[in-house]
Amino acid sequence: MDESLKIKLVDINPHVVCSLCSGYFIDATTITECLHTFCKSCIVKYLMSCKHCPQCQLKVHETHPLFLLRPDRTLQDVVYKLIPKLFENEELRREEFNKSRGVASQKKAGARKEDLSAPKLSSIINNPEGHLYRNDEQICLCLERYRSQRIIHRGKVVSLQPLDKKFLRCSIRVLVSHLKAMVYKKLGVASEVQVEVLCDREVLPDEVSMKQIFLMNWFGKETPMVLYYRFRETPENSVT
Repeated sequence: MDESLKIKLVDINPHVVCSLCSGYFIDATTITECLHTFCKSCIVKYLMSCKHCPQCQLKVHETHPLFLLRPDRTLQDVVYKLIPKLFENEELRREEFNKSRGVASQKKAGARKEDLSAPKLSSIINNPEGHLYRNDEQICLCLERYRSQRIIHRGKVVSLQPLDKKFLRCSIRVLVSHLKAMVYKKLGVASEVQVEVLCDREVLPDEVSMKQIFLMNWFGKETPMVLYYRFRETPENSVT
């Protein structure tokens, strides 16, 4: 191969290194307002005390900066493929962290090892189906009806019922829009009727993920995280 065509890693580093920790991206996360990328843990910790982008000083959001963070899985896949042994080393680091916290999987008599251990990061990265939600970190939710409501829709009284199964376990990537779609389907709500999801009496935007809600509204509280659904209260709807 022509030596002039080879790309040196040192030339790529500015594009794959987090400016906060000076390490290669882990869980690459981008600020949607300015498109600067950092490690997820680095930028989440930073935005807890400062509302501006660490690189360009653009104000991210006055009250909920984490709502404007998005995972960049394509960039993260590129980093893992470019940097030898990076994802294997990250996997070992996570396993050691779990052991230090006493949450490592314990062997049971007669049980197979592969049945007890969680999917390894390396196996997910190299798996063409590794992007599927079932490989994600999980979160426990309780989805409650906010209160008994009735509205007039097309001349008929429509009420919002409680869910038969209100406890959920889902991917941290699930969005508020996904929960709303489930409410529409499970309760047979007409698509023209507007439903909203709340946390701590705050209406949540459709594009916000469960991870973002947890970090902003539920961090440090007991699980499951409790969310509520209700009819959207608008002047054209007669709500009782």
